[in-house]
Amino acid sequence: MRGTATIALLAAFGFLVVAFNPGNASEPEQVIKISAKKFEFMPNQITLKKGVPVVLELTSEDRVHGFNAPDLRARTAILPGKTTTLRVVPEKVGSFDFFCDIFCGSGHEGMNGKINVTE
Repeated sequence: MRGTATIALLAAFGFLVVAFNPGNASEPEQVIKISAKKFEFMPNQITLKKGVPVVLELTSEDRVHGFNAPDLRARTAILPGKTTTLRVVPEKVGSFDFFCDIFCGSGHEGMNGKINVTE
């Protein structure tokens, strides 16, 4: 009987170590909020880590805009009054442009930013 109790105690301890070990817990994805408004993204500089998933939460303050980061294969429309989410997992290190790809008026061509991906 004593051996059974010891085994049960060790099994329970092992379960607690696995259940509460931070290395086993799946961490929530990083969320970066990006706001678009007449001819600018805020922030317009973002730093990500290679291979680490991130969720971009995009909002528009005034009209329909686009978000396009072709080198990261990330593209979506951003509608006013709604939050658009876009999941990105950078696969290579470097500096990548993003820009509005829905014409939003005079000044549209300057609506852009950079995503810097580090090791």
